[in-house]
Amino acid sequence: MTSTPPHATGDAVTEQFLGYRELLFSVIYNMLGSVADTEDALQEVWLAWSARHRKPDAGPVENARAYLVRIAVNQALARRADMSRRKETYVGPWLPEPLVTAENDVTGAAERAESLSMAVLVVLETLSPLERAVFVLHEVFGFGHPEIADILGRSPAAVRQLAARARRHVHARRPRHRTEPDIHAQVTERFAAAALGGDLQALLEVLAPDVTLWTDGGGKGPATSLRPVHGRDQVAALFMSVAATLPADGLDIRYQRMAGDPCALVFSGDSPLAVVIVDLTPGGHRIAGIYSVTNPDKLSGIR
Repeated sequence: MTSTPPHATGDAVTEQFLGYRELLFSVIYNMLGSVADTEDALQEVWLAWSARHRKPDAGPVENARAYLVRIAVNQALARRADMSRRKETYVGPWLPEPLVTAENDVTGAAERAESLSMAVLVVLETLSPLERAVFVLHEVFGFGHPEIADILGRSPAAVRQLAARARRHVHARRPRHRTEPDIHAQVTERFAAAALGGDLQALLEVLAPDVTLWTDGGGKGPATSLRPVHGRDQVAALFMSVAATLPADGLDIRYQRMAGDPCALVFSGDSPLAVVIVDLTPGGHRIAGIYSVTNPDKLSGIR
């Protein structure tokens, strides 16, 4: 437990905030699925934290980590209502904004390793805001129920009930299974080469029979469908039609990581065209879900 002395210097206040910044980023991002909204919320956390230390009658903050997480969670919860309104008019499926870690950004990759996979983030969108907050804090970051109760201003019994409901909901839609990272990366590369190279046979081999494709273009980027596409033959046919329209000089595909997943970054020249993440079946050799984000607003942070 760390405490901030009353009337701490500006440098000390800033240093303490920066020490927890990546934790706060990950908590908010896992609650919102939007990098832009997370950055905005973080700015509000900083303003509240610095304002707290400018009050002449303010006592010390006994537990800076818990205090900052409480502000961060409240900021995230406040933004959920606005995000829900935006999604009502969103064109096509809405997917979480990819949090792509550069290959040479070892520190960033380690600090944000707790960020959930795309498949789990999609499931979390179906939870209530409070259920999602409890799930993220307990299942991802290991906060105990009494600590979460203090953060949310709820009783421990209410938090335990929210946690049980959220866990059942997530596990029913996303059974626990872990694919080895190397296998996941290999399947991602096989899929991207087959899909963009127009190799139908190779594509059929890597897709599960009940595969589903989601494309998030937001009405601004290329979208293969405004609704999820189900079934191996339908998904394969769609990618073959896309491959047939690609320019003769092709596209540049780079492989990096999006939070908990390997991903394929598709570039046209220096501009990102899509981030593609695949979710694998138990056993890890076939693709159960494909998430393609092409909305340029969600790709603006990728270089």
